[in-house]
Amino acid sequence: MATNLGRLLPLRSALAEAEAGGLWLGSSAESDGDDLDPPSSAPDPAAREDLPFRVELWNEARTTVEQVLAVTANGSIGFAAYYAATREQPNRYITLRHRNRVVSRWNGPGH
Repeated sequence: MATNLGRLLPLRSALAEAEAGGLWLGSSAESDGDDLDPPSSAPDPAAREDLPFRVELWNEARTTVEQVLAVTANGSIGFAAYYAATREQPNRYITLRHRNRVVSRWNGPGH
């Protein structure tokens, strides 16, 4: 347990710095209605061209993306995030995309 906490501390620090710098962090799935919407001039993190790799968590029906879990410029980091997502959400449909192309998909144990 202490090992996992040690890994989370640098992440918490990085998130705090990002929020202090004006980066909007959040998702519609976690919204309780009291959160402010991101500024309208903020780019959609899933659509930025300089961050072409995306890890997406799909809804149970596999019809729409429920949440974008990660966006990155590096394919190795994208795959690491994808791999971690498949281990944390083994029963969900997860995709790794490079721009509009699906690089890898996880269909869960029923595939």
